[in-house]
Amino acid sequence: MEGGSRGTLKAVALITGDNNVRGSVHFTQIPNGITHVQGKITGLSPALHGFHIHALGDTTNGCNSTGPHFNPLKKDHGAPSDRERHAGDLGNIIAGPDGVSEVSIKDWQIPLGGQHSILGRAVVVHADPDDFGKGRHELSKTTGNAGARVGCGKYLVRHE
Repeated sequence: MEGGSRGTLKAVALITGDNNVRGSVHFTQIPNGITHVQGKITGLSPALHGFHIHALGDTTNGCNSTGPHFNPLKKDHGAPSDRERHAGDLGNIIAGPDGVSEVSIKDWQIPLGGQHSILGRAVVVHADPDDFGKGRHELSKTTGNAGARVGCGKYLVRHE
């Protein structure tokens, strides 16, 4: 699992949170390095929600103990397509009128093995949209001003 494996790596995070927020998010890293993130989260307010990998997998105090965004290269917050961004900045997910979000993301900066692995960290869904570090709020450059943490989950790992 420590990056020496050349096969497909997989992980899953089971999401729980406020107001019946529930779901699962599956991570699949194919041998060329890109990680596919797919899942379904329910119980969200119909809107955009910031979606990030946080540094810690600690959920003993709910989502508040997951620490800051995963940022091994010490960069400013940004959009997933920005050169300057935290590794954990995965942008926004959208929940429809039924409160359901179908997650589908591909990203190069969230490996499931190696030095900057996201395994053992937490995925967090926020109450508000991520402004990608471009807002004028004091939290834009650190959190995207995405608001409260309404759901989170720690990775459970398996290898294929």
